Amino acid sequence: MVKLNKIYTRTGDDGETGLVDGSRLPKDDARMAAIGDVDEANSAIGLAVSACDDSAAGDITGGLSRIQNDLFDLGADIATPGTDFTPSEMELRIVASQTAWLESEIDRLNEALEPLTSFILPGGTTAAGHLHLARAIARRAERSMVAAHHAHGINPEAMRYINRLSDYLFTAARAANVASAEGTGTGDVLWKPGATR
Repeated sequence: MVKLNKIYTRTGDDGETGLVDGSRLPKDDARMAAIGDVDEANSAIGLAVSACDDSAAGDITGGLSRIQNDLFDLGADIATPGTDFTPSEMELRIVASQTAWLESEIDRLNEALEPLTSFILPGGTTAAGHLHLARAIARRAERSMVAAHHAHGINPEAMRYINRLSDYLFTAARAANVASAEGTGTGDVLWKPGATR
C-alpha cells in the first residue's frame, strides 16, 4: 500500500533518485528516462480518455483506464533492478496476460475497421488526435526501454507490452475516427504522397 504524507522529500536534490530495491541512480540514467517516458505516455492516455465519448469511440475508455493502471505496473517493473523477472509479493512485473489482453483488444477493435489501403495521418477527431499523440509517446518510451535494456536488462515481457501498446493506441485512434464518421464523416485521415509538391 502506498502512503504519501509529503510530496517533496528532498532526497533527489543531488540529481539522483531511488529504485525499488533502495539503490540510487542519476536522474539522467537510461532506466530513469524509460520510467519518465512511460509516465508521459500514461499522462497522454489520461488526456485521451478525457476527450473520448464512448458512443463515438468504439468503447475504448474502459480499456484505456486499464492500460493506465498497467503503465504504473510497468513503471514499477522498470524501477526494479535484477535479472529475475518473476513477479512476487515484493516485485511487481509485467506478465504475459497483460500483453495478451492488449492483443485481444487490438483484434476486437480491428474487426470493425476496414483494411488499410494507405498510411494514415495522426488526426481526425479530438479523441483520435490525443490517441495518436499517446501512440507516438509510447513509441518513444519503447526506444527508451530498449536503451535501458542494453544498459541494465529489462523484463522481456515489459518490452513486449510496450511494443504492443503503440499498436493498440493506433487501432484505438482508428476506431475513434471510424466510429465518429457515422455521424460526422471524419473516418481515417489518409496520407496523400506528394500531394503538396
